[in-house]
Amino acid sequence: MINLNESDVSKPLNGFKYQDFLGEFVYGGIDGSVTTFAVVAGSAGADLDISIILILGLANLLADGFSMSVGAYLSTKSSRENYEKHRKTEYREIQEIPESEREEIRQIYRKKGFEGELLEQVVEVITADKDRWVDVMMKDELEMIPEQKSPLAIAAVTYLSFLLVGVVPLMIYLFNIHSNQSLDRLFLISTILTSLTFVGIGLLKAVVTETSRIRGILETLLLGSSAAAVSYFVGDFLEKLIAG
Repeated sequence: MINLNESDVSKPLNGFKYQDFLGEFVYGGIDGSVTTFAVVAGSAGADLDISIILILGLANLLADGFSMSVGAYLSTKSSRENYEKHRKTEYREIQEIPESEREEIRQIYRKKGFEGELLEQVVEVITADKDRWVDVMMKDELEMIPEQKSPLAIAAVTYLSFLLVGVVPLMIYLFNIHSNQSLDRLFLISTILTSLTFVGIGLLKAVVTETSRIRGILETLLLGSSAAAVSYFVGDFLEKLIAG
């Protein structure tokens, strides 16, 4: 006979390793840098004054960043609530129809290759504890795992990242608001700084997704430059249309 301990079959889902917020920082930074640079490019294409570029850029930075963080908060909160709803349903079902739920456990582990006496031992160990029983049902039947990170923390990191990375395209304008530098030169410097930012954030993205670093950098550069190019030519077109 093979003896099974509780830990041989299932572990509580809340035992997952703590995850940091690098993913939220990366995606907040990507969105912040791309959207703000698009605003700068469109303004540059329309030959707008530095003060207008800063007003549009900062307004976008603060408002769009806040909107993104609220979206992240609501999405995470909804995910948690959905998980808890299904978890309560599973508790109710093992209370009201235990034999049916026990058979589901048996079917789950039969598909994993357990059979005979060993399978029955597995079922017995799992169903001996309601919390463990529900954990297994959530993970193996519904394929749901709980969100461990705080929705508020996710929103805060997303907003902070959006602001810190998204302000890069505006920095040269902030430092030269009262200078006589040409707008073309300022836009060129902004483009260089933003491109370097795209490289850095693309590298971090590759680390988070565990994909090719070159691919991550190129994808971010392509995304940012495409959005900026569209915005620049639209701004240039509208400026000529209105002025003409």
